[in-house]
Amino acid sequence: MQIDLSPEALLAQLGYGTSTQSIDHIKRIIDNTNGFENFSKHILSLHDELAHIKGVVALSNSKDFFKIKGSQNTSKEIQEEFSELIKNWSKKYKIKTEQVGKKPTYYILGQ
Repeated sequence: MQIDLSPEALLAQLGYGTSTQSIDHIKRIIDNTNGFENFSKHILSLHDELAHIKGVVALSNSKDFFKIKGSQNTSKEIQEEFSELIKNWSKKYKIKTEQVGKKPTYYILGQ
């Protein structure tokens, strides 16, 4: 089964509208993410996996990267589960991430 990962489809799967501005934004992010085509389908599965711990994959407004965002309003156990999930996902797919300060937020830099 082939998953359609056009910019419009990816935006819709992540819960965004498909305005010209958002399409341009996600295209810049895709172009800026090293090796995106190698792990793009895994972004959607990560997005789904994060839902139960109040996390999402989103578009960064400040940098041209996808970001993984967790909630700061969760228990310590949930925050630890979030961090472990990101660590394991990154390792499994050989993806570089960068934590934003001490927040439960990571940029997906690519491979």
